[in-house]
Amino acid sequence: MEDQVILEKFKEAESQHYAFNQLVTKYQEKIYWLVRKMVIDHEDADDLTQEVFIKVWQNLSSFKEQSKLYTWIYRIAVNECLAFLKKKKRKFLLPINDVSKELTQKLTADPYTVSGDEIALKLQKAILTLPDKQRLVFHMKYFDEMKYSEISAILETSVGALKASYHLAVKKIEAFMQEN
Repeated sequence: MEDQVILEKFKEAESQHYAFNQLVTKYQEKIYWLVRKMVIDHEDADDLTQEVFIKVWQNLSSFKEQSKLYTWIYRIAVNECLAFLKKKKRKFLLPINDVSKELTQKLTADPYTVSGDEIALKLQKAILTLPDKQRLVFHMKYFDEMKYSEISAILETSVGALKASYHLAVKKIEAFMQEN
């Protein structure tokens, strides 16, 4: 179902639940994997994905359609991920390196996170050393193959800043790969 049709049906009280179910069906897997790449743990990703769709449900009626629906949902997911990671660091009073270590341990413990390929695992470990926002930009550009303009709309950041962030992320990953 097209996004515009979903939005129109959501505005009608009798088809609101149906429209929302269509929206969840259409975007749940994409959002789950975005969240999973950031928080690594399946249970955390599952919980956060639910939180994202709760926020979508609560705010969809006020969606102004100034961006694509997916861009808007993606932005909610990004904000939830960043808030979750920030809260986790504060809760455990962990410096960034300790959070990276914890996520790396989860990465190696969960057989569904990476394929088991040694190079893929090494890449994922390298990505976990990046700051959260830089990691997010790298995932969106490298894995999701999003255009800078799309990432800019989601993260509300200039294209130039995103290009610089991506370039720095690539350099850090290359350095990690060479050192390890």
